Amino acid sequence: MSGLKDFALGLRLAVGGGRISGAALLRLSMTAVGIALAVALLLLATSIGHLTGERRDRVAATQEITDTRPGVDPLRWHSTGKQVGEDYLELLAVAPTGPAAPVPPGLERLPGPGELVVSPEVANRLATPEGDSIRARLPGTVVGQIGKPGLVDPGDLLVYQGFTPAELEEQLGEATPEEVYGFGVPSDAGEMSATTLLLVAPAAAVLLMPLLIFVTTASRMGAAQRDRRLAGLRLLGLDAKQVRRVAAAESLLGAMLGLVAGIGLFLALRPLIGSLELFGMRFFAADFVPNPVLGALVLLLVPALAVGAALFGLRRTIVEPLGVVRQGRTTRRRMWWRWLLTGAGAVTLACTLFIPLSSRGSLAAFLLVGGTVLLLFGIVSVLPWAVEKLVRALRGGSPSWQFAVRRLQLDSGTPSRVVSGLVVVLAGTILIQGLLASVGSAEEIPARPLAQNPGPVRVQVEQDDLPEVRTRLAEVAEVTGTRLIRQATVGESPGQGSAATVEIGDCAALAARATLGPCSDGDVFYVPYPEQYDYRPGPPPRNVMFLGQDERGSAAEWSIPGPIREIAPRHAEKYLGGTVLATPGALGDTPMPADARLMLYVGGTGTIPELADQVALALRPLGLRTDISYARSTSFSQVENERIANFRAALLTASLFVLVVAALSLLMLAVEQITERRRALAALSAAGVPLSVLGRASLWQTAIPVGVGVVLAVAAGIGLTLPSLRLADVPIAIDATAILGLSAAAVLAVLLVTVLTLPLLRQVTKLDALRAE
Repeated sequence: MSGLKDFALGLRLAVGGGRISGAALLRLSMTAVGIALAVALLLLATSIGHLTGERRDRVAATQEITDTRPGVDPLRWHSTGKQVGEDYLELLAVAPTGPAAPVPPGLERLPGPGELVVSPEVANRLATPEGDSIRARLPGTVVGQIGKPGLVDPGDLLVYQGFTPAELEEQLGEATPEEVYGFGVPSDAGEMSATTLLLVAPAAAVLLMPLLIFVTTASRMGAAQRDRRLAGLRLLGLDAKQVRRVAAAESLLGAMLGLVAGIGLFLALRPLIGSLELFGMRFFAADFVPNPVLGALVLLLVPALAVGAALFGLRRTIVEPLGVVRQGRTTRRRMWWRWLLTGAGAVTLACTLFIPLSSRGSLAAFLLVGGTVLLLFGIVSVLPWAVEKLVRALRGGSPSWQFAVRRLQLDSGTPSRVVSGLVVVLAGTILIQGLLASVGSAEEIPARPLAQNPGPVRVQVEQDDLPEVRTRLAEVAEVTGTRLIRQATVGESPGQGSAATVEIGDCAALAARATLGPCSDGDVFYVPYPEQYDYRPGPPPRNVMFLGQDERGSAAEWSIPGPIREIAPRHAEKYLGGTVLATPGALGDTPMPADARLMLYVGGTGTIPELADQVALALRPLGLRTDISYARSTSFSQVENERIANFRAALLTASLFVLVVAALSLLMLAVEQITERRRALAALSAAGVPLSVLGRASLWQTAIPVGVGVVLAVAAGIGLTLPSLRLADVPIAIDATAILGLSAAAVLAVLLVTVLTLPLLRQVTKLDALRAE
């Protein structure tokens, strides 16, 4: 019963009364906000297992079953991709052979001939101006939407198109549709793999560690006032255990408020995260469900951290009935475990240097991720020692500088703990920004952009449909010309020997594939693989055979005339490496295989997407018998560049957000230190020390730990980036702009904290405050 009364007293003291109520409420609010952020993000992190499990189950549920089942009418099935802008729309042509045909998951019924069932994302795009591009490629009427069980991700561009079996055979020509007897295979619904867990760990550490530091800082705010209250309680007769229960109850109120707010924030963030797109992927908001065990641990451990931090702060304080006595002797920091942690991270990362690039795999990923986490935590643990060593060596300077250095000499641990969150965020951000910048720079700037291609729109067509396709395209005002290329495979002999792709077309047609330079009938060109490819075979031998697309059956011999001119990969379309480009005169009397692919390259006016839309609209009556896409540039596509830029911007925003959290921690620390030292500050002001000197001392007191932290963070971030780039086999490209921006933001945070504390500093240095003491 006595324990409950102690807790009740602590709860009343948490909201305060009299002249300390404002500080008490500030401490309560800061604690609640910090815990709310930590709880929300941890609940999101514990939802990853359920999120990936649900996605894995939907992938398994949508897999086709092709094994014959008695009593089931097979469903004729054909999948094809339709390029729409920089995205690909998956078109599934379905034709039931009877009333007992299986229905794909997410569909209430199979679409009939001329009917379309589309995914929600396709339906949303059809309602926008972008829908014209999709409608040009989808002949039919939309009669419904695909439900969640039939989608892997909410952003899937998926369409079911209905046919009769006869119509589908006519549309596919020589291609054979697949016969499906059902859907759904067993799901590998295991727990999250260790690799996935280790890949998530660094991001969780970078985002959550500053928040946890913020929680502990907030829970220990107002320690001096709390100690005086506890001393008063001792005068009333409370023993040490009762005092600790009161202190725990004070922190528990803010922890419980933060817990409730964190759950509410988690529920509010789910739909927001579900609407975001990261590297082309989106997630269902309903799939963010925390693991029951991990979620319970979060709800118990995060509030316990706040309470534990408050009690931990009492370990070196003796609360006596007549006042508060602090242990004045500073203890020497134990460094062995700090250097052990840092050394373990450095050695683990160094082990990646012995892994050949050709055999890099899961072991390299484990070493890289493990070393990164160990080194980050090691740098954080070394930071207090580095600040302490620095301030002990400082001598002389202006009065404001001496005031700041002396204060840090007395207590450098608390500012260092606050700054440690900034170190983790800055180092982690430098690492990821460096990787993104290097990946973006790994692709050479093309000498032949896609916009300069004379035939940027590609139409794959069957031989029987070629005359009709050309006739329809000739009626399109935007089309200025078409160029035909036939594609086949050559090798030393059928079924064995090295194979290469050969494309036959006149010089104007081959110019749609690569920048040839001087060209005449009879010339032969070869595009090698880019230098970054591990496998780079040379051109095929002079005497080869046309093998056809399936490399089977009779083959015609072909002697490649010389010389073969080589074209740099950057002057050709993307993924054209290993291809022979030949003009018709180089074939002589050698016939092409009957199953050679026909590709018609279309040139015209307007932008490339507009031209593709006009081509698709003209060829829409041919349905599945044609496939329309863009020629590929040698550079990153626009959507890849945009996704990297968006991810980089999101990362920078998240880093700045955590930097704001660290700035709040610095502000709370500065307010606490000014409040605790108000008697000394008032005495200094009365002795003639100007307020400007005290203000600059407060600035230096915050800036020194931040400066040391920024230097360590930049060094650690760049050091972590180097082994990562080596394993990724990409050139080093450090994003100096991001590093300078974050460093400048840290400096700005210091200045802002100093400005915000000036009113309080002015208040405590008034002579009235000194008289009140």
